[in-house]
Amino acid sequence: MKMIRKYQFVFVIFIAFVFIQSLFFKFTNSPETQYIFGTLDLWAAGLGFGGVFAADGIFSQYVIGTFELVASMALLASLVPAMRGLRPWAALLALGVISGAIFFHLFTPLGISVVNTDGTRDGGELFALACGVWVSAAVLIAVNRDRLPFIGRSAAA
Repeated sequence: MKMIRKYQFVFVIFIAFVFIQSLFFKFTNSPETQYIFGTLDLWAAGLGFGGVFAADGIFSQYVIGTFELVASMALLASLVPAMRGLRPWAALLALGVISGAIFFHLFTPLGISVVNTDGTRDGGELFALACGVWVSAAVLIAVNRDRLPFIGRSAAA
């Protein structure tokens, strides 16, 4: 556990890298993003929740991207010793966001292997990155659980 604690920055940088590199696609409404969120919105519409994944929906790429940006910035800020207390909270946010992504890959028509704009499949690359982010966030939470009063020792103790 000491070794993991010493090299937490690797998990922080990995999560931030994955989230930040995806922002271009989300915030520019790229064809890949249109396909992913369009597929999810059609699925949700079939359940009576149409529009939740649309560009103005509560789970749009802009909302999800904003949460990813906030988690990334907080994680990167946590690399500064005075801001280290942000790390478990940012990791919790990252875990929440990525848990949703994994759920939607597994339990909707989106699937594990997503279709690229040229008609090929990504071979599960997005899903694999999501799983890596999930594990990284879980490790950061576990290593920093003492900074979460509802999991570890009280912050006042």
